[in-house]
Amino acid sequence: MHFGRVIGTVWSTQKVPTLEGVRMLIVQPLTHALEEKGRPLVAVDTVDAAPGQIIYFVMSREACKAMEESFNPVDAAIVGIVDEISLAGAEAAGEEV
Repeated sequence: MHFGRVIGTVWSTQKVPTLEGVRMLIVQPLTHALEEKGRPLVAVDTVDAAPGQIIYFVMSREACKAMEESFNPVDAAIVGIVDEISLAGAEAAGEEV
């Protein structure tokens, strides 16, 4: 799984049948320190995420399996919304995450 931040929405009027009714969002991948990492990507939204939220997503075959119909052309899928991140030892060292 990877961290990301939702930065936009993709609108599409024509899709393959397995993606009809599925939202697609633009995600900026993040490091575990929540710094931008790499280029933004498009991911299907399985959890009703919103712009600005930090999420976690899966890629490749795991992304396909996140959908109801597992035989689909999905490369990335948002599978969770992050509520809080706590790293062991960060508080003791006075670091902010």
